[in-house]
Amino acid sequence: MLVSAKEMLDKAKAGHYAVGQFNINNLEWTKSILATAQELNSPVILGVSEGAGKYMTGYKTVVGMVKGMMEEMNITVPVALHLDHGSYEGCLKCVEAGFSSIMFDGSHYPIDENVAKTTELVKLAHDNNMSIEAEVGSIGGEEDGVVGMGECADPQECKAIADLGVDMLAAGIGNIHGKYPENWAGLSFETLDAVQQLTGAMPLVLHGGTGIPEDMIKKAISLGVAKINVNTECQLSFADATRKYIEAGKDLEGKGFDPRKLLAPGAEAIKATVKEKMELFGSVGKA
Repeated sequence: MLVSAKEMLDKAKAGHYAVGQFNINNLEWTKSILATAQELNSPVILGVSEGAGKYMTGYKTVVGMVKGMMEEMNITVPVALHLDHGSYEGCLKCVEAGFSSIMFDGSHYPIDENVAKTTELVKLAHDNNMSIEAEVGSIGGEEDGVVGMGECADPQECKAIADLGVDMLAAGIGNIHGKYPENWAGLSFETLDAVQQLTGAMPLVLHGGTGIPEDMIKKAISLGVAKINVNTECQLSFADATRKYIEAGKDLEGKGFDPRKLLAPGAEAIKATVKEKMELFGSVGKA
């Protein structure tokens, strides 16, 4: 059964660790992440961007696949299925499809409109026993066509959005999606600390977890981050393992072209990446 992310994140914040949100793109991704979470007895959040949801033919397909897989694989650890960077319309569709958590990214709206739409979606999510994440200050890089420069959120705006009843808050602290450029200035822990002081017990979310140095990740967790999003890193490790398999000519040996064989090294690489992240985030054994 899918669970809302709220309970696992409240527990994580109190226990000073973070739960990983690992974005899924297809069956292999989902299977690898669920298997690793079960093996490590870790709670997990499966993230679905609107682009990935569309690629997988729609949110109902995603819900059917995840629920079916959890049953067939005997997954007993807490699993949340979460819309990542959802539009207002996307959030409505995921409520209907049976997701257990949504993120409304109203960061590109004027603050008044962000507040109005967030208020409406908070009620809708909670009426359906779902958790809801909001964002203040755009996260840098590109995700599904939304481009941000990695700005820092205004702590007062964060408090205003937190007070609307959201369950978790993504505050921009200089983090970006995708690979980090060499001239990246690092995370603004001053901003993060100021946000936590104003938002109290609310779990904070760090987007763009790929490429942030380990010491920064640990410091962010100590300052209230309880959810860390990972996507690019799994994509890179999957691509690297697949490339090596093909360059070694394995796809030309016997039935090496069979997709189950062709995709197996990539799927194993995803597992290794997820394991590494869960160990770093401190969620192992916390299910």
